This record gives sequence, structure tokens and C-alpha cells, in this order.
Amino acid sequence: MSIRIMTAKEAVKLVESNRTLCTEGFVGAALAEELLLELQNRYRETGSPRDLTLIYAAGQGDGDERGLNHLGEEGLLSRTIGGHWNLSGRLQKLALENKMEAYNLPQGVISQMYRDIAAGRPTISHVGLDTFVDPRLDGGKLNTVTTKEMVSLIEINGNEYLNYDQLPLDYAFIRGTFADERGNISMEKECTNLGVLAIAEAVKNCSGMVIVQVENVVKAGTLDPRYVRIPGALVDVVVPVSDRKYHMQTFGTQFDPALSETSALSRRSKPLKMDIRKLIGRRCVLELTDGTIVNLGIGLSEIVAAVAYEERIGETVTFTIEGGVTGGMDFGAAAAPECIMDQASMFDFYDGGGLDEAFLGLAQCDRLGNINVSRFGSRIAGCGGFIDISQNAKKVVFCGTFTAKNLEVKAVDGKLVIVREGEINKFVNELVQVTFSSGRARRSGQEILYITERAVFEMTADGIILTEIAPGIDLQKDVLDHMEFQCAVSKDLKWMDARIFREGKMGLAPH
Repeated sequence: MSIRIMTAKEAVKLVESNRTLCTEGFVGAALAEELLLELQNRYRETGSPRDLTLIYAAGQGDGDERGLNHLGEEGLLSRTIGGHWNLSGRLQKLALENKMEAYNLPQGVISQMYRDIAAGRPTISHVGLDTFVDPRLDGGKLNTVTTKEMVSLIEINGNEYLNYDQLPLDYAFIRGTFADERGNISMEKECTNLGVLAIAEAVKNCSGMVIVQVENVVKAGTLDPRYVRIPGALVDVVVPVSDRKYHMQTFGTQFDPALSETSALSRRSKPLKMDIRKLIGRRCVLELTDGTIVNLGIGLSEIVAAVAYEERIGETVTFTIEGGVTGGMDFGAAAAPECIMDQASMFDFYDGGGLDEAFLGLAQCDRLGNINVSRFGSRIAGCGGFIDISQNAKKVVFCGTFTAKNLEVKAVDGKLVIVREGEINKFVNELVQVTFSSGRARRSGQEILYITERAVFEMTADGIILTEIAPGIDLQKDVLDHMEFQCAVSKDLKWMDARIFREGKMGLAPH
């Protein structure tokens, strides 16, 4: 067996119009950046290929130019099916201007769909029920030119499920560390495996073409088989990068062995700045329980692990990232990972109820406790793995600032001071989109909390109730007056722990 070794410029000439392209990556990790760049260059130079369908699971990009932003060219794509959109602003623009069909489906569902396509079985899941992905709401459609239903409601043994339409995969742009002369692909320098094996299997079984970007090509027989993630039988084209800047371990790091190897030293860090993120993170870590398995979402919730390690209790729980990493936290990758597994396998564990706790973002909340993190006027953030995680964790903590835009606070002697109030209320009468259904959470018996720098709420059978406020905060002026609905207040309203608002460690570690 032999493989074709090409430059990225040569490889993208193999991509024909009106086909389906699958890409993989997590922000900048395990991303075939040079292939995406050269596809953009080819389209700009020749106007070809045109009208591609793009499918991807995790967000891939820097929000500006890199990653999937290279594909944000009018006419290059006719349809995009994506999990997380927030990092690809140029794709968002095409969707918002109705210049392509656009769908937002759960990241985990798309990850598992690759395996289903490879195995020739349907993609059926409870994930997405009662959210905007449910066909009784939006069916995951993002604009008015998107009319075809990709999600349908079915019933099996009296239970509701969603059936997700599949499509044949013609091309894969994926990435590894090294390829040997037989096309075997290793991943030893990658900080995550994601779904590269499942994608390669799916594309191959669709009679498509698997194109893999690598750092270099080595002699056959020299790769450690324990690092080989994609066998050569699944690979059609290998592309050694022309410049290592297109093959960074993450967008922030060219290469750090601590992101692909276990190293206790890499978990040591400087004391965290005493800002609003740390205040929220401190209240969140009080919800951690020894021996639990925890997911941390993107955004502010990332601070939870950092605070936990600062307080020397990080080793008492297992932090996980939906991309397939367990261990210390550095979002998209992990510092000193203990295990790197496939993304779809991680979502299997999540979907089956394996997560004890999840800490996720809080962008909009209504009186019932429903949450929106996926759509904000002219910005399509996308759900990513939020739906998969929030529907299935035993306990979910939504964390974020109480108000948004220009909020400024400070902690003084165990109390919270509002220096400048935010201009946007987050606790609103009506959500733009339902990314988390509190009704479904109540029926399934989940424990749900909402933590901000100044107030903590719990979900009850009747909606949310205020249970704690920060020392120094006026209940009416600083909390209730900035909520668009009348919120129930616990008869046993408590002060948040004053240690949160003092310099120095909180003293959570056992002596």
C-alpha cells in the first residue's frame, strides 16, 4: 500500500464542488490549518470549488481569521452544519446574511454521528429534546433560507428521541503528528484525539477521501503503534506542513509537552488575580465534592479548575473536557492530562449519566431557570457540547456575572462592592433561544444552581429562587432591581461565604 504525499496547495485541488467536507479541531488544537488556508486561497484565485457542505463538531478558529474563518467566502459553502459557531465569525456572517443554509446541532451528537455513519446505523439521541434543536421549536435551523428538516421526533418504547439526518462525507481535513510511508498517523504531540479515527472511518466507508496534515513523514516501521491513531488503510493523502506556524499544538502554543504528557509540575501556577472571575470561581468550588467527575465548559467556568488547584483541592476531583481530555485544565487542551480519549467516547459517558457535576456558562436566564448561551441577536454562539452536558449531568452549576457589559466590582475586607453596574440584564423575561430546558431538568431530577458574583439561585418546581447574596450587597438595589421578573427569595436567605471576598487562600484544603 502506498499513499500520496502532497503539498497543501496540491491537496486542495482534489476537492470538487457540491461535495461534503468534514473538518476536525478544537479551537486551534488538532486543526489542519494549512489545508483550510489553501482551500481559501484556491477559491479566491479560481472560484472553485463551490457550494460545499461543511460539517464539524467542536468550534475551530480564533474568532477572526484562522480555522474555519478561512472558509467564510461567499459561494464556497452552500450549507454548514456545526456544533459551536462562536469562533468562526466569518461563517456566522454568511449565515446571518442568508448566504448559505446553516444548522446548529449538539457537538456530541455530531461526534457520535461520525461513528454512526462509519457503522451504517442511524443517529438517534435524547440530546436536544426541549431545546432549540427540537423540531417542535427551531430544529437547529439558524436562518430563513434553511428550510429542510434535519431533525425529527420519534418514539421508541414510549420514550421520545430525536433522529438526526446523516449525509455522505466526501472529504476529511484532519491532522496528526507524524505519518509514516504507509500512511499510518500518530498523535503523540497532539493535546487531544477528538474524532479523527471516527471521521476517517466514516469518510472511507462513504468512498470519500481522507486528507491528513502532519508535521512530517517518517520511514515505515518507525512509529510506536501505541501512538498511531489512524491506520494507513484509511488515509488517502498526507500533507506535511510547509511551516510549523500552521501546525501549532494550540493557537496559543507552538508546542508544550505538558499539554500531551502528564507532569505534576505543569499544574503549579502563579496566584490568580482577585477579579470577578476568581470570585465566581471561588463560590463554584464550594460545590465540588470529593471523588466526583466534573465537566468544565468554555468561558468563565474554566476558572473553576484554576481556583481548585490554587486551593489545593484540584486532585480530589476529576476534571474533564468534552473534547476527550481528563486531568488539569487549559481549555481545549489540559495541562498534565491523565488521559486523552476520543471525543465521541467522552460524550457516550456524558450522555449515559456519568458526569456528577458540570460548570457551564450563564448568558441569559428566565424565571423558570431556562438558559440561553447559543444565540444573541446578530451573534450565533452555537451550543457546542452545552446541550449534551447540561441535559445529562447529575448536577449543573451555571456560572457567570450577574449583569453584562462594563460591570466592575471589587472585593474589600470580605465584602463585595459594585463599582459600576453592568448595562445588560441577564435575568430576563424571555430568552432569545432555549439552550437548556429547566422543565426537562425538573422531570429528570437534576440539581441546578445559578452562581454569580453577588447572588446564588436554585431551581425549584416553580422556577428559580434566590438563596444567597454577597456580603455588602443590597438585596433590592443590587439584585432584584436588575432582574426583569419578580424572583422568589428564600425565607432562609444566606450570606455568601465571606472568605470568597478576602485576599489569600480560602483554606479549603484538608490539613
